[in-house]
Amino acid sequence: MKNSVLVLRNEETRGLVPMAEAIKLVKEAYADLGHDRAQVLNRRRLHMPLDSDGTPDAAPTWFQLNVIAGAVPCHGVAALRLNARHTSFPFLGGERRKTFPGGVSGFVLVWDMNTRSLLGIVQEEAISPLRVGATSGVAAEYLCRKDVRIAGLIGSGKQAVGQIAALLTVRPGIKEVKVYSIRPERRERMAAWIGKQFGVKARAVDSAERCVRESDVIFTATTATDPMVKGEWLEEGSHICGMIGAPRFDSRRELDDEVGRRADIIVVNSLSQVKEDLQPEIWDPIRKGYLTWDFINDLSDLCIGKFPGRMGNKQITWHSNNVGMGVQFASVCKRVIEVARERGIGTELPADLFMGKEIPESEEFTI
Repeated sequence: MKNSVLVLRNEETRGLVPMAEAIKLVKEAYADLGHDRAQVLNRRRLHMPLDSDGTPDAAPTWFQLNVIAGAVPCHGVAALRLNARHTSFPFLGGERRKTFPGGVSGFVLVWDMNTRSLLGIVQEEAISPLRVGATSGVAAEYLCRKDVRIAGLIGSGKQAVGQIAALLTVRPGIKEVKVYSIRPERRERMAAWIGKQFGVKARAVDSAERCVRESDVIFTATTATDPMVKGEWLEEGSHICGMIGAPRFDSRRELDDEVGRRADIIVVNSLSQVKEDLQPEIWDPIRKGYLTWDFINDLSDLCIGKFPGRMGNKQITWHSNNVGMGVQFASVCKRVIEVARERGIGTELPADLFMGKEIPESEEFTI
């Protein structure tokens, strides 16, 4: 249909946009935000406790509603991300972890800013590793040394896939990847996949410390609730990217306070979100006097040169990929919809189902 809204399921979006293109789109979106053209609303979440199912020793479960919005004029697009899920914090592998029992009901609504028309509705779960990974890749371009050779990856899920794909896209000179996950079979599988997919030496290691020590760059992508990485393990000149941006509600962290104390440069996706959520990853080292707010920079400022990024090979740099933002969803999902239309993928719905017409004066007093 010429005038239609394209609906895309998770399985239909995978592989449509390569990581290199996603990184380019996300960089342009953050630059637009840095120039005060793009706009975002801070992420908002509702958490409501659910009644127990009566299972002995079952971890408490909450209902979570998640809302993220943004508009990117340079790409002519606006988006609203909505999802609903259950969250719980059971013990897995001897450690408390955040889980989403029963899966996620989530969508991204994408609008053309010029016509106000709804372009598509995209299930958001499969897009997440692409846009989150691309954001880490953008920061790594500015913060990660160009001569890095050894990478450490902590995590073995779908987000870890996006993180390592982005890192190896912006730093193709990496020769070795070490992988750690709390489940041995998962880290072995992830290492085997990385080696086959990217043609690098990849091996599983049996501790987070071994993954971090002697690594030039470290990416984390876990569901951890307590810090897994100690700042004392970081090598001089290394870059670390953590992706937990938990609000005070669950207080999760991947990195300890020493990471903040040792870091020479710290960049976050959104400083405003850190302050609104009291995000422990940044807030705790500030509260203890290891950091000040003036020391922390927005990714959008990095993308427009307002903040220079890495300035020496001995600096330790830290990117806190601390929140999903509407500019990510808008720019990446618009391109996903475009490619899907070109390939005849997805389900088309009549556009007039989603566009209301102006009410004529003759009907203004009709209810």
